[in-house]
Amino acid sequence: MQGESVELRQALIALGALLPAAAFAQVERFAVVVGNDVGQPPDVALAYAETDAARMAGVLQEVGGVRPENLVLLRGQDAATVQRTLIAVNERVRTASRQTVLVVYYSGHADAGALHLGGTQLDLSELEQLVRGSAASFRLLVVDACRSGALTRVKGGAPIPPFDIQLGERVAGEGAVFLTSSSASEDSQESDEIKGSFFTHALVSGLLGAADENGDGRVTLEEAYRYAYETTLRSSSRTLAGLQHPTFQYEVRGQGDLVLAMLEARAPNRAWVELPEGRTWLLFQGTEEGAVIGEVGARDKSRRLNVRAGRYFVRGRGPDVLLEGAFDAPAGAAVRLDESRLERTQYARLVRKGGGAGSVTSVELEGRARSGLTDDAGVCAGGAIGLAVALRQATITPRFGWCRSTFANPGIAASIDQYDFELSAAHVWDVGVVSLEVGLTAGGSLLVQRFHTNGVAPRRTTAALQLSPTAGISRDVGGRAYLFALGSASTYLFRTEDSITQRSSFGPSFALRLALGFGLRL
Repeated sequence: MQGESVELRQALIALGALLPAAAFAQVERFAVVVGNDVGQPPDVALAYAETDAARMAGVLQEVGGVRPENLVLLRGQDAATVQRTLIAVNERVRTASRQTVLVVYYSGHADAGALHLGGTQLDLSELEQLVRGSAASFRLLVVDACRSGALTRVKGGAPIPPFDIQLGERVAGEGAVFLTSSSASEDSQESDEIKGSFFTHALVSGLLGAADENGDGRVTLEEAYRYAYETTLRSSSRTLAGLQHPTFQYEVRGQGDLVLAMLEARAPNRAWVELPEGRTWLLFQGTEEGAVIGEVGARDKSRRLNVRAGRYFVRGRGPDVLLEGAFDAPAGAAVRLDESRLERTQYARLVRKGGGAGSVTSVELEGRARSGLTDDAGVCAGGAIGLAVALRQATITPRFGWCRSTFANPGIAASIDQYDFELSAAHVWDVGVVSLEVGLTAGGSLLVQRFHTNGVAPRRTTAALQLSPTAGISRDVGGRAYLFALGSASTYLFRTEDSITQRSSFGPSFALRLALGFGLRL
């Protein structure tokens, strides 16, 4: 009896897991997905609008419940083709025997009045009528285009915080929701790193699981919009173009949440990928040159993406390091990414590769010693502090340094304090675990000479110019710290005075200098 009870309980649990999927499947879903990189003069050709459309079409089929025969993907087509397609799909919706959902998505150029489709245009009012007039029980229109917020503004929409949408999972009422990527006065932005627009990238990532905050395997309309809104706002806040506010308008009746994506735990051709906390992760198909699949942000509560089984490349960004590597996601598996298996790249190296931020700044402290500037002078020992700015082509470092040397002649002894202000520029090569650099340092020095004698010998101050070819080596010793050694052959140009003849002369003096130091990236 006890064994039968356990089996019954397991069966009920399995049945409970199937109920949401069954309800999800009871609704017939249709989709028209449009992307066009080419607009109207003076529109500049887009790089990823058609790619965004293909990504959205793929996600709607894979996790959105849209069967291949119910989805139309139009890439680079004109307004007339889009119009005819919407009319044809609406006719299919009208003859469907079950409750229906219609999803219409557009990515491309637009203004406050129309979509720009390769030299032709489709008025926003006409697009709205085609969607609103559909016989579908529920209609969702998503427009990822500049100034697309005019579509929602017409009916009072505004760039305000995320909202709660209540709809029946079986579409118990009728309704329409309009989502746009920007307000009526804003540009929608693309990114070369994610190979798409901020808004569509966020929406796709959300549908693949990043928006599933409660972890129930279902992404609702409310969850998807909330995630897309917050992620787009956060991503665009770091761009020169400024903030981009997704907007909405909704007209609904019914209770409950409309499910946009069903993420099955044990789908035969899919896998779960769980990504560690504290970093923003970008997932690529196959290699780093492959298509971008999705993203999980450092602040996202949900750390999982539901993807097709296969090989993937992942890139994770932390405060001071980039993690990269490839891994396999077998069908039906749940893979937790292991950071220890990934290649770590400090951001200074990443900048030199031409990726990541435009620069990385470090504070450097060093101990230094140089040989004497005259035959009777001793070694000048001291230290320096610098601020190194790593750029792609060169590392620029202003430094302030000091050192002291002494010498003695019969009847007199002296000490020399040297104060240096230097500016160095060096080209750096990353070779294995170390970095090699060659550069040039220029600057000015102030030499303050003090005498110790039984007679009268006033303090003497001399200014000097410095030019020094340099070479160095450094190695990272932690997440943000590194050690370095620098050597230079310095030429100083200054005026000297013979203590016996009192004659002065102006000319160069040569010295070697060695520095050992510690750097900390900010």
